[in-house]
Amino acid sequence: MNQNDAIYDARVLGTPKMLVLGVQHMFAMFGATVLVPALTGLSVSATLLFAGLGTLLFHLLTKMKVPAFLGSSFAFIGGYAAIAPMLPDASGNATIPNTEMLPYACFGVACAGLMYVILAALFKVFGTKAVMRYFPPIVTGPIIICIGLTLSKTAIDSCRTNWPIALVAILVVVACNIWGKGMVKIIPILLGVIASYVVGALTGNVDFTAVQEAAWMGLPFQFENTLFGLFTRPNLDTGLLVTSAVTIMPLALATMVEHIGDMCAISSTCERNYLEDPGFHRTLLGDGLATTLASLFGAPANTTYGENTGVLALSKVYDPKVIRIAAGLAILFSFSPKFAALVSAMPQATMGGVSMVLYGMISAVGVRNVVENQVNFSNSRNVIIAALIMVLAIGVNYSGAVTFSLGGASISMSGLAVAAIAGILLNAILPGKDYEFGTDQKGDTSVNFKV
Repeated sequence: MNQNDAIYDARVLGTPKMLVLGVQHMFAMFGATVLVPALTGLSVSATLLFAGLGTLLFHLLTKMKVPAFLGSSFAFIGGYAAIAPMLPDASGNATIPNTEMLPYACFGVACAGLMYVILAALFKVFGTKAVMRYFPPIVTGPIIICIGLTLSKTAIDSCRTNWPIALVAILVVVACNIWGKGMVKIIPILLGVIASYVVGALTGNVDFTAVQEAAWMGLPFQFENTLFGLFTRPNLDTGLLVTSAVTIMPLALATMVEHIGDMCAISSTCERNYLEDPGFHRTLLGDGLATTLASLFGAPANTTYGENTGVLALSKVYDPKVIRIAAGLAILFSFSPKFAALVSAMPQATMGGVSMVLYGMISAVGVRNVVENQVNFSNSRNVIIAALIMVLAIGVNYSGAVTFSLGGASISMSGLAVAAIAGILLNAILPGKDYEFGTDQKGDTSVNFKV
Protein backbone atom coordinates (compact mmCIF):
# COMPACT_ATOMS: atom_id res chain seq x y z
CA MET A 1 0.00 0.00 0.00
CA ASN A 2 1.29 3.47 -0.90
CA GLN A 3 2.55 5.46 2.11
CA ASN A 4 0.28 8.37 1.21
CA ASP A 5 -2.89 6.28 0.92
CA ALA A 6 -5.60 7.07 3.45
CA ILE A 7 -6.67 4.25 5.77
CA TYR A 8 -10.39 3.97 6.52
CA ASP A 9 -10.26 0.54 8.15
CA ALA A 10 -7.47 0.40 10.72
CA ARG A 11 -7.92 -3.36 11.12
CA VAL A 12 -5.57 -3.78 8.15
CA LEU A 13 -2.81 -2.51 10.45
CA GLY A 14 -3.47 -5.13 13.13
CA THR A 15 -4.67 -4.76 16.73
CA PRO A 16 -1.34 -3.71 18.31
CA LYS A 17 -0.91 -0.82 15.87
CA MET A 18 -4.54 0.23 16.37
CA LEU A 19 -3.90 0.43 20.11
CA VAL A 20 -0.83 2.58 19.53
CA LEU A 21 -2.86 4.88 17.29
CA GLY A 22 -5.47 5.14 20.04
CA VAL A 23 -2.77 6.11 22.55
CA GLN A 24 -1.59 8.81 20.13
CA HIS A 25 -5.08 10.32 19.90
CA MET A 26 -5.38 10.21 23.69
CA PHE A 27 -2.13 12.10 24.17
CA ALA A 28 -3.07 14.61 21.46
CA MET A 29 -6.14 15.68 23.39
CA PHE A 30 -4.50 15.48 26.82
CA GLY A 31 -2.77 18.84 27.01
CA ALA A 32 -5.82 20.97 26.30
CA THR A 33 -8.32 18.65 28.00
CA VAL A 34 -6.40 18.63 31.29
CA LEU A 35 -5.74 22.39 31.08
CA VAL A 36 -9.46 23.24 31.38
CA PRO A 37 -9.93 21.65 34.82
CA ALA A 38 -6.61 23.20 35.88
CA LEU A 39 -8.00 26.64 35.01
CA THR A 40 -11.49 26.10 36.45
CA GLY A 41 -10.92 23.84 39.47
CA LEU A 42 -12.89 20.90 38.08
CA SER A 43 -11.66 17.33 38.55
CA VAL A 44 -8.98 16.12 36.10
CA SER A 45 -10.07 12.51 36.51
CA ALA A 46 -13.76 13.36 35.95
CA THR A 47 -12.69 15.33 32.88
CA LEU A 48 -10.93 12.28 31.41
CA LEU A 49 -13.84 9.98 32.27
CA PHE A 50 -16.46 12.10 30.54
CA ALA A 51 -14.25 12.99 27.62
CA GLY A 52 -14.16 9.25 26.97
CA LEU A 53 -17.84 8.60 27.70
CA GLY A 54 -18.89 11.71 25.77
CA THR A 55 -16.87 10.57 22.77
CA LEU A 56 -18.48 7.12 22.85
CA LEU A 57 -21.96 8.70 23.16
CA PHE A 58 -21.17 10.96 20.19
CA HIS A 59 -20.07 7.96 18.10
CA LEU A 60 -23.21 6.04 19.06
CA LEU A 61 -25.46 8.90 17.98
CA THR A 62 -23.53 9.50 14.73
CA LYS A 63 -23.85 5.88 13.59
CA MET A 64 -20.18 5.15 14.37
CA LYS A 65 -19.10 7.08 11.27
CA VAL A 66 -17.39 10.31 12.37
CA PRO A 67 -13.75 10.08 13.62
CA ALA A 68 -14.13 12.88 16.17
CA PHE A 69 -12.84 13.01 19.75
CA LEU A 70 -14.68 15.14 22.30
CA GLY A 71 -12.44 16.92 24.81
CA SER A 72 -12.79 19.85 27.20
CA SER A 73 -14.14 23.07 25.69
CA PHE A 74 -12.30 26.33 26.35
CA ALA A 75 -15.33 28.37 25.27
CA PHE A 76 -16.99 28.03 28.68
CA ILE A 77 -14.00 29.00 30.83
CA GLY A 78 -15.34 32.56 31.09
CA GLY A 79 -18.66 31.17 32.30
CA TYR A 80 -16.99 29.10 35.01
CA ALA A 81 -14.94 32.14 36.06
CA ALA A 82 -18.06 34.31 36.29
CA ILE A 83 -20.06 31.87 38.45
CA ALA A 84 -17.29 30.01 40.32
CA PRO A 85 -14.06 32.04 40.31
CA MET A 86 -10.97 30.34 41.74
CA LEU A 87 -10.27 31.30 45.35
CA PRO A 88 -7.02 32.90 46.61
CA ASP A 89 -4.41 30.77 48.37
CA ALA A 90 -2.13 31.87 51.21
CA SER A 91 -0.01 33.84 48.75
CA GLY A 92 -3.01 35.61 47.30
CA ASN A 93 -2.94 33.71 44.01
CA ALA A 94 -6.24 32.37 42.69
CA THR A 95 -5.41 28.65 42.70
CA ILE A 96 -8.00 27.02 45.00
CA PRO A 97 -11.09 25.44 43.34
CA ASN A 98 -14.41 27.04 44.32
CA THR A 99 -16.14 23.74 45.07
CA GLU A 100 -19.13 25.51 46.62
CA MET A 101 -20.01 27.34 43.38
CA LEU A 102 -18.72 25.00 40.65
CA PRO A 103 -21.89 22.84 40.59
CA TYR A 104 -23.93 25.99 39.88
CA ALA A 105 -21.66 26.75 36.91
CA CYS A 106 -22.06 23.15 35.75
CA PHE A 107 -25.85 23.67 35.76
CA GLY A 108 -25.46 26.54 33.30
CA VAL A 109 -23.21 24.44 31.07
CA ALA A 110 -25.71 21.55 31.18
CA CYS A 111 -28.42 23.95 29.96
CA ALA A 112 -26.07 25.19 27.22
CA GLY A 113 -25.61 21.61 26.04
CA LEU A 114 -29.37 21.35 25.55
CA MET A 115 -29.22 24.28 23.10
CA TYR A 116 -27.39 21.91 20.75
CA VAL A 117 -30.45 19.68 20.86
CA ILE A 118 -32.62 22.59 19.71
CA LEU A 119 -30.33 23.38 16.77
CA ALA A 120 -30.15 19.67 15.93
CA ALA A 121 -33.95 19.63 15.79
CA LEU A 122 -33.90 22.61 13.38
CA PHE A 123 -31.51 20.71 11.10
CA LYS A 124 -33.79 17.67 11.25
CA VAL A 125 -37.04 19.57 10.66
CA PHE A 126 -35.95 22.11 8.05
CA GLY A 127 -33.15 20.08 6.47
CA THR A 128 -29.44 20.66 6.19
CA LYS A 129 -29.79 22.79 3.07
CA ALA A 130 -32.08 25.35 4.74
CA VAL A 131 -29.74 25.82 7.72
CA MET A 132 -26.42 25.50 5.89
CA ARG A 133 -27.24 28.39 3.58
CA TYR A 134 -25.93 30.49 6.47
CA PHE A 135 -22.65 28.54 6.64
CA PRO A 136 -21.04 28.61 3.17
CA PRO A 137 -17.30 27.95 2.68
CA ILE A 138 -16.58 31.70 2.73
CA VAL A 139 -17.79 31.63 6.36
CA THR A 140 -16.65 28.21 7.57
CA GLY A 141 -13.25 28.34 5.81
CA PRO A 142 -11.98 31.49 7.57
CA ILE A 143 -13.51 30.28 10.86
CA ILE A 144 -11.52 27.02 10.60
CA ILE A 145 -8.39 29.06 9.86
CA CYS A 146 -9.05 31.18 12.94
CA ILE A 147 -9.69 28.17 15.19
CA GLY A 148 -6.05 27.17 14.70
CA LEU A 149 -4.69 30.72 14.85
CA THR A 150 -6.51 31.68 18.06
CA LEU A 151 -5.15 28.54 19.73
CA SER A 152 -1.62 29.41 18.62
CA LYS A 153 -0.93 31.70 21.60
CA THR A 154 -1.45 28.76 23.97
CA ALA A 155 1.10 26.71 22.03
CA ILE A 156 3.68 29.52 21.95
CA ASP A 157 3.24 30.27 25.66
CA SER A 158 3.82 26.61 26.45
CA CYS A 159 6.88 26.45 24.19
CA ARG A 160 8.38 29.49 25.90
CA THR A 161 8.66 27.57 29.16
CA ASN A 162 11.51 25.57 27.57
CA TRP A 163 12.15 26.03 23.85
CA PRO A 164 14.78 23.24 23.55
CA ILE A 165 12.28 20.65 24.83
CA ALA A 166 9.54 22.09 22.59
CA LEU A 167 11.88 21.93 19.58
CA VAL A 168 12.58 18.25 20.27
CA ALA A 169 8.82 17.56 20.00
CA ILE A 170 8.46 19.66 16.83
CA LEU A 171 11.49 18.14 15.10
CA VAL A 172 10.48 14.56 15.93
CA VAL A 173 6.91 15.14 14.66
CA VAL A 174 8.16 16.73 11.43
CA ALA A 175 10.90 14.14 10.85
CA CYS A 176 8.58 11.19 11.45
CA ASN A 177 5.88 12.62 9.21
CA ILE A 178 8.20 13.53 6.32
CA TRP A 179 10.81 10.78 6.39
CA GLY A 180 9.18 8.11 8.54
CA LYS A 181 8.24 4.72 7.14
CA GLY A 182 5.37 2.44 8.08
CA MET A 183 4.06 2.89 11.62
CA VAL A 184 6.57 5.66 12.40
CA LYS A 185 4.89 7.87 9.79
CA ILE A 186 1.46 7.17 11.27
CA ILE A 187 2.23 8.02 14.92
CA PRO A 188 4.42 11.17 14.76
CA ILE A 189 2.53 12.93 17.58
CA LEU A 190 2.97 10.08 20.05
CA LEU A 191 6.66 9.75 19.20
CA GLY A 192 7.12 13.52 19.56
CA VAL A 193 5.51 13.46 23.00
CA ILE A 194 7.61 10.48 24.18
CA ALA A 195 10.92 11.87 22.85
CA SER A 196 10.34 15.32 24.32
CA TYR A 197 9.14 13.92 27.67
CA VAL A 198 12.24 11.70 27.93
CA VAL A 199 14.55 14.63 27.13
CA GLY A 200 12.75 16.72 29.73
CA ALA A 201 13.16 14.00 32.36
CA LEU A 202 16.86 13.43 31.55
CA THR A 203 17.58 17.17 31.77
CA GLY A 204 15.87 17.55 35.15
CA ASN A 205 12.83 19.42 33.85
CA VAL A 206 10.25 16.97 35.20
CA ASP A 207 9.14 16.78 38.85
CA PHE A 208 7.85 13.28 39.63
CA THR A 209 6.99 14.01 43.28
CA ALA A 210 3.23 14.15 42.66
CA VAL A 211 3.45 10.92 40.65
CA GLN A 212 5.12 9.10 43.55
CA GLU A 213 2.50 10.36 46.03
CA ALA A 214 -0.57 9.63 43.86
CA ALA A 215 -2.65 6.50 44.40
CA TRP A 216 -2.84 3.83 41.73
CA MET A 217 -6.64 3.66 41.78
CA GLY A 218 -9.37 6.12 42.78
CA LEU A 219 -12.86 7.35 41.88
CA PRO A 220 -12.91 10.06 39.19
CA PHE A 221 -15.43 12.30 40.96
CA GLN A 222 -17.18 12.92 44.29
CA PHE A 223 -20.98 13.00 44.62
CA GLU A 224 -21.07 16.37 46.38
CA ASN A 225 -19.37 18.02 43.40
CA THR A 226 -22.01 16.81 40.93
CA LEU A 227 -25.33 18.41 40.03
CA PHE A 228 -27.05 15.60 41.90
CA GLY A 229 -25.14 16.62 45.00
CA LEU A 230 -26.06 20.26 44.40
CA PHE A 231 -29.79 19.53 44.43
CA THR A 232 -29.49 17.71 47.76
CA ARG A 233 -28.13 20.83 49.46
CA PRO A 234 -30.47 22.34 52.07
CA ASN A 235 -29.36 25.86 51.09
CA LEU A 236 -29.83 25.52 47.32
CA ASP A 237 -29.89 28.99 45.70
CA THR A 238 -32.43 28.81 42.85
CA GLY A 239 -31.71 32.42 41.87
CA LEU A 240 -28.08 31.51 41.29
CA LEU A 241 -29.18 28.60 39.08
CA VAL A 242 -31.08 31.05 36.86
CA THR A 243 -28.13 33.45 36.80
CA SER A 244 -25.80 30.64 35.83
CA ALA A 245 -28.06 29.52 32.98
CA VAL A 246 -28.54 33.07 31.64
CA THR A 247 -24.80 33.76 31.86
CA ILE A 248 -23.50 30.56 30.31
CA MET A 249 -26.14 29.46 27.77
CA PRO A 250 -25.33 32.24 25.23
CA LEU A 251 -21.79 30.85 25.01
CA ALA A 252 -23.26 27.85 23.20
CA LEU A 253 -23.87 30.08 20.16
CA ALA A 254 -20.11 30.23 19.65
CA THR A 255 -19.48 26.56 20.31
CA MET A 256 -22.26 25.46 17.94
CA VAL A 257 -20.71 27.50 15.14
CA GLU A 258 -17.30 26.04 16.03
CA HIS A 259 -18.90 22.58 15.87
CA ILE A 260 -20.08 23.25 12.32
CA GLY A 261 -16.57 24.44 11.42
CA ASP A 262 -15.04 21.35 13.02
CA MET A 263 -17.38 19.03 11.13
CA CYS A 264 -16.43 20.75 7.88
CA ALA A 265 -12.75 20.37 8.81
CA ILE A 266 -13.13 16.67 9.61
CA SER A 267 -15.12 16.09 6.42
CA SER A 268 -12.47 17.88 4.41
CA THR A 269 -9.63 15.98 6.09
CA CYS A 270 -11.23 12.54 5.73
CA GLU A 271 -12.81 13.24 2.31
CA ARG A 272 -16.20 12.05 3.55
CA ASN A 273 -19.39 14.11 3.58
CA TYR A 274 -20.30 13.89 7.28
CA LEU A 275 -22.53 16.96 6.81
CA GLU A 276 -24.99 14.75 4.93
CA ASP A 277 -24.29 11.37 6.50
CA PRO A 278 -24.75 11.01 9.43
CA GLY A 279 -25.81 14.68 9.21
CA PHE A 280 -25.48 17.77 11.37
CA HIS A 281 -28.59 16.88 13.38
CA ARG A 282 -26.78 13.80 14.71
CA THR A 283 -23.37 15.40 15.29
CA LEU A 284 -24.91 18.38 17.11
CA LEU A 285 -27.07 16.07 19.20
CA GLY A 286 -24.05 13.97 20.15
CA ASP A 287 -21.94 17.00 21.05
CA GLY A 288 -24.71 18.63 23.08
CA LEU A 289 -25.73 15.54 25.04
CA ALA A 290 -22.07 14.75 25.76
CA THR A 291 -21.70 18.26 27.21
CA THR A 292 -24.81 17.90 29.35
CA LEU A 293 -23.75 14.44 30.57
CA ALA A 294 -20.30 15.71 31.57
CA SER A 295 -21.76 18.72 33.40
CA LEU A 296 -24.12 16.54 35.43
CA PHE A 297 -21.09 14.87 37.01
CA GLY A 298 -18.91 17.93 37.53
CA ALA A 299 -16.80 17.66 34.37
CA PRO A 300 -16.25 20.48 31.84
CA ALA A 301 -18.23 20.94 28.64
CA ASN A 302 -17.18 18.77 25.70
CA THR A 303 -16.43 19.81 22.16
CA THR A 304 -15.11 18.20 18.99
CA TYR A 305 -11.33 18.48 19.26
CA GLY A 306 -9.23 20.17 16.61
CA GLU A 307 -6.09 18.53 18.02
CA ASN A 308 -7.40 15.14 16.98
CA THR A 309 -8.40 16.46 13.57
CA GLY A 310 -4.77 17.48 13.24
CA VAL A 311 -3.73 13.92 14.10
CA LEU A 312 -6.09 12.60 11.40
CA ALA A 313 -4.48 14.91 8.86
CA LEU A 314 -0.97 13.82 9.85
CA SER A 315 -1.54 10.08 10.22
CA LYS A 316 -4.06 9.63 7.35
CA VAL A 317 -5.79 6.96 9.44
CA TYR A 318 -9.46 7.96 9.42
CA ASP A 319 -11.07 4.95 11.07
CA PRO A 320 -13.44 6.02 13.92
CA LYS A 321 -12.56 2.78 15.74
CA VAL A 322 -9.16 4.30 16.58
CA ILE A 323 -10.91 7.27 18.22
CA ARG A 324 -13.09 4.89 20.24
CA ILE A 325 -9.95 3.11 21.44
CA ALA A 326 -8.63 6.49 22.64
CA ALA A 327 -11.95 7.11 24.42
CA GLY A 328 -11.76 3.73 26.13
CA LEU A 329 -8.20 4.43 27.28
CA ALA A 330 -9.24 7.83 28.65
CA ILE A 331 -12.01 6.14 30.66
CA LEU A 332 -9.62 3.46 31.93
CA PHE A 333 -6.94 5.94 33.00
CA SER A 334 -9.48 8.28 34.64
CA PHE A 335 -9.61 5.77 37.50
CA SER A 336 -5.84 6.10 38.08
CA PRO A 337 -4.74 9.28 39.92
CA LYS A 338 -1.15 8.17 39.36
CA PHE A 339 -1.59 8.26 35.59
CA ALA A 340 -3.24 11.69 35.81
CA ALA A 341 -0.26 12.87 37.87
CA LEU A 342 2.18 11.38 35.33
CA VAL A 343 0.52 13.31 32.52
CA SER A 344 0.34 16.48 34.61
CA ALA A 345 4.09 16.16 35.23
CA MET A 346 4.77 16.26 31.49
CA PRO A 347 6.82 19.34 30.56
CA GLN A 348 4.53 22.12 29.42
CA ALA A 349 6.88 22.70 26.51
CA THR A 350 6.28 19.14 25.28
CA MET A 351 2.59 19.77 24.71
CA GLY A 352 3.45 23.23 23.40
CA GLY A 353 5.66 21.82 20.65
CA VAL A 354 3.13 19.18 19.65
CA SER A 355 0.25 21.68 19.79
CA MET A 356 2.12 24.11 17.53
CA VAL A 357 2.07 21.52 14.75
CA LEU A 358 -1.52 20.43 15.41
CA TYR A 359 -2.95 23.95 15.57
CA GLY A 360 -1.13 24.80 12.36
CA MET A 361 -2.69 21.75 10.72
CA ILE A 362 -6.16 23.01 11.67
CA SER A 363 -5.54 26.38 10.01
CA ALA A 364 -4.07 24.62 6.98
CA VAL A 365 -7.32 22.65 6.62
CA GLY A 366 -9.20 25.97 6.60
CA VAL A 367 -6.92 27.31 3.88
CA ARG A 368 -7.49 24.11 1.93
CA ASN A 369 -11.27 24.60 2.24
CA VAL A 370 -11.08 28.06 0.70
CA VAL A 371 -8.58 27.12 -2.03
CA GLU A 372 -10.10 23.83 -3.17
CA ASN A 373 -13.59 25.29 -3.11
CA GLN A 374 -12.31 28.03 -5.43
CA VAL A 375 -13.94 30.78 -3.41
CA ASN A 376 -14.18 33.81 -5.69
CA PHE A 377 -12.15 36.58 -4.04
CA SER A 378 -12.77 38.90 -6.95
CA ASN A 379 -16.26 39.12 -5.45
CA SER A 380 -16.12 42.04 -2.99
CA ARG A 381 -18.64 40.48 -0.60
CA ASN A 382 -16.42 37.43 -0.15
CA VAL A 383 -13.37 39.59 0.56
CA ILE A 384 -15.30 41.62 3.16
CA ILE A 385 -16.72 38.54 4.91
CA ALA A 386 -13.37 36.73 5.11
CA ALA A 387 -11.53 39.88 6.17
CA LEU A 388 -13.89 40.74 9.02
CA ILE A 389 -14.06 37.16 10.27
CA MET A 390 -10.28 36.89 10.57
CA VAL A 391 -9.68 40.38 11.96
CA LEU A 392 -12.43 40.03 14.57
CA ALA A 393 -11.41 36.51 15.60
CA ILE A 394 -7.74 37.37 16.05
CA GLY A 395 -8.19 40.96 17.21
CA VAL A 396 -10.78 40.26 19.88
CA ASN A 397 -8.84 37.21 21.01
CA TYR A 398 -5.76 39.32 21.79
CA SER A 399 -7.49 42.51 22.96
CA GLY A 400 -9.98 40.82 25.30
CA ALA A 401 -13.45 39.32 25.05
CA VAL A 402 -16.45 41.46 24.12
CA THR A 403 -18.51 41.88 27.30
CA PHE A 404 -22.07 43.15 27.70
CA SER A 405 -24.95 42.85 30.17
CA LEU A 406 -28.05 40.74 29.60
CA GLY A 407 -30.73 40.52 32.24
CA GLY A 408 -28.32 41.74 34.91
CA ALA A 409 -25.73 39.13 33.97
CA SER A 410 -22.39 39.89 32.31
CA ILE A 411 -21.89 38.01 29.05
CA SER A 412 -18.44 37.56 27.52
CA MET A 413 -18.01 36.56 23.89
CA SER A 414 -14.74 35.21 22.53
CA GLY A 415 -13.16 36.39 19.31
CA LEU A 416 -14.37 33.28 17.50
CA ALA A 417 -17.93 33.87 18.70
CA VAL A 418 -17.93 37.50 17.55
CA ALA A 419 -16.29 36.61 14.23
CA ALA A 420 -18.68 33.74 13.56
CA ILE A 421 -21.77 35.82 14.26
CA ALA A 422 -20.44 38.69 12.13
CA GLY A 423 -19.63 36.32 9.26
CA ILE A 424 -23.03 34.64 9.37
CA LEU A 425 -24.89 37.98 9.45
CA LEU A 426 -22.81 39.51 6.66
CA ASN A 427 -23.31 36.45 4.46
CA ALA A 428 -27.06 36.61 5.05
CA ILE A 429 -27.34 40.37 4.42
CA LEU A 430 -24.87 41.17 1.63
CA PRO A 431 -26.09 40.63 -1.96
CA GLY A 432 -24.28 38.55 -4.55
CA LYS A 433 -24.29 35.05 -2.99
CA ASP A 434 -22.41 32.60 -5.20
CA TYR A 435 -22.89 29.40 -3.16
CA GLU A 436 -25.82 27.07 -2.52
CA PHE A 437 -25.51 24.05 -0.27
CA GLY A 438 -26.42 20.71 -1.81
CA THR A 439 -25.88 21.57 -5.47
CA ASP A 440 -22.16 20.73 -5.49
CA GLN A 441 -20.86 18.08 -3.12
CA LYS A 442 -17.32 19.38 -3.52
CA GLY A 443 -18.41 22.88 -2.56
CA ASP A 444 -20.14 21.81 0.64
CA THR A 445 -16.89 21.06 2.47
CA SER A 446 -14.38 21.94 -0.23
CA VAL A 447 -13.15 18.51 -1.27
CA ASN A 448 -13.90 15.84 -3.82
CA PHE A 449 -15.46 13.21 -1.59
CA LYS A 450 -14.52 9.58 -2.01
CA VAL A 451 -17.48 7.28 -1.49
